[in-house]
Amino acid sequence: MKKALISIAVAVFVPICARGDAASEDAKTSKPKNDSMNVWIPTMVTALNVSQIAFSNWTQGGSNALAWTATANIGYNYRSLTWGLQNHLRASYGRNKIGSQSSIVTDNSFLLDNVLTYSLGWATNPFFSNTIITTIAEGYSYASSVPIPIANFFDPGYVTQSLGFGYSKTDNFSTRLGLAVQEVFTNRYRQYTDNPGTTNKVEAFKFETGLESVTRGQLQIADNLLLTTGLRLFTRFKDLSVWDVRWENLVVAKVNSFINVNLVYDVVYQKDQSLTTQMKEGLQVGVTYTLF
Repeated sequence: MKKALISIAVAVFVPICARGDAASEDAKTSKPKNDSMNVWIPTMVTALNVSQIAFSNWTQGGSNALAWTATANIGYNYRSLTWGLQNHLRASYGRNKIGSQSSIVTDNSFLLDNVLTYSLGWATNPFFSNTIITTIAEGYSYASSVPIPIANFFDPGYVTQSLGFGYSKTDNFSTRLGLAVQEVFTNRYRQYTDNPGTTNKVEAFKFETGLESVTRGQLQIADNLLLTTGLRLFTRFKDLSVWDVRWENLVVAKVNSFINVNLVYDVVYQKDQSLTTQMKEGLQVGVTYTLF
């Protein structure tokens, strides 16, 4: 199942990239350099944040420690007078090791968002979107003395397709709302897909219908301070009173051309994962490199 899903993702994304390269070459010969229409615009920003401390014959106490997190934000967008296609990939993975203890996972996320928009010349325009949310590698719960595995790549994997109308005033703000279907895939960790109403089997797949809302924005707080935020809501028709909430926030303070200070604050509420609200906060200093 995992190999098939990876093959599908590659089969969909690579032809789009190849088509984008061809379109970009054509645009270079027929369009001015400052024309952003009918061309593919790639963006890719990578970052590596490292925290390290070491001791030798230190009488005041302490333990060697090493923590690192790698992140990637990749975009590949196309815009014409009538059509727009936005592809956004956000991935992060990190580990932490203290003394002689085994290293633990501290960050482990993967989100791919594809949005196709048709311009009608209205304030809002129709769209179709596909969103994939999962983890990059195996994730653990460290609540007890023995780490307990609770997730892996596409185990669970959430795939959501939505069709509706969206509004985008500028490149710094967009919002959309649509009818949605969500497929949940699991393999080993079937607690995310199991139907409690069936006692004779444990399902590895769950299909849900409902509504999805996604809002994204950027705010330039100061010359070297940028806030990026994104809010995703999903509710099921069978119970409109329960919403899945995923609110991601990133504040980037630019020290110079390659060093940034990043503040990450994410809030997640998803009933099939946990009955209580999940929260992740991180303050990191690291090296950032913009490939293009």
